[in-house]
Amino acid sequence: MQVPAGGMPVWAWASPLVAWLLLAAAILTEPPAPLLAAAAAGLVATVFAAVFHAEVVAHRVGEPFGTLVLALSVTVIEVALIVSVMVAGGPEKAALARDTVFSAVMIICNGLVGLCLLAGGVRHHEQGFALQGALAALAVLAALVTLTLVLPNFVSTPGPAFTVPQLLFAGAASLTLYGAFVFVQTVRHRDYFLPEGGTEEEHAGPPPARVALASFGLLLACLVAVVGLAKALTPTLERAIDAADVPKSVSGIVIAALVLMPEGLAALRAARANRLQTSMNLALGSALATIGLTIPAVALVSVLIGRPLVLGLPPKDQVLLALTLLVAVITLGTGRTTVLQGIVHLVVFASFLFFALIP
Repeated sequence: MQVPAGGMPVWAWASPLVAWLLLAAAILTEPPAPLLAAAAAGLVATVFAAVFHAEVVAHRVGEPFGTLVLALSVTVIEVALIVSVMVAGGPEKAALARDTVFSAVMIICNGLVGLCLLAGGVRHHEQGFALQGALAALAVLAALVTLTLVLPNFVSTPGPAFTVPQLLFAGAASLTLYGAFVFVQTVRHRDYFLPEGGTEEEHAGPPPARVALASFGLLLACLVAVVGLAKALTPTLERAIDAADVPKSVSGIVIAALVLMPEGLAALRAARANRLQTSMNLALGSALATIGLTIPAVALVSVLIGRPLVLGLPPKDQVLLALTLLVAVITLGTGRTTVLQGIVHLVVFASFLFFALIP
């Protein structure tokens, strides 16, 4: 997403304003169907606006703090959606965080990466990226998903869940791994994540301080509006899932898809413009932030409010996760990609969706 050097598009400030109006209407009245539909559209628009303002602030403060601003903003949105549904649904939603994080990994590593490789391969035949950066990201991703989504099935506690000390340790380990990755990506080995030739892309200068301050205020307004609208729409989402007679885990797919939509579109545009390095940085960085920041935040909330948290994946999903990591290492292991790698990832993603809807 291009960050302006000055000024601000109308939709970026209008979206949170409309979202607050819709939220007020939902609080004051029993929302009719048209208002709920408008609230859903407002929620999507406000997520886009939040990511936009986070990027403006990130561009102003520079690296490595810019990366953290963007990652924290997206994580706040994801955690807010998860917690709002968890609180409304009670113990029945103990596995929502697991389903959302797993869905995000599958959407990014198979759906988004597959679309980027396919779109870039169709237009440019073959594309390249820095191999060291991709392998570093995949190593951290493999450790994160194994420690948080697989290990709970094999600890001594009954069921696919950690005890409180184990949960806190898993959260700390996730933060450590993600923090180390951000340090390597933005400070110690930045060249591992630069386009071929070792130079960064041309960017406009940082926005003026007044624009950055306005975006910071609007970012906070967006995040609060997202939390409120998510809570208001939770019962409608639950009724829709029940009416469609699909597994409850589908709600995790919906939340993950909503949160990842803005960065996903940016990654796809970069791949079509023959900037696969930028595309991979966005995609794999989003996957790492999803686990490295969301799991610790949700774990802390779970401990504080006393809600159960199920993290261990069932056998079917463990197989799909293992296949995803294996395919990612093989297809991204040469630093050159074609349409074939994209098709492979998309087939794995289609398998994930099919077995999620028809288990």
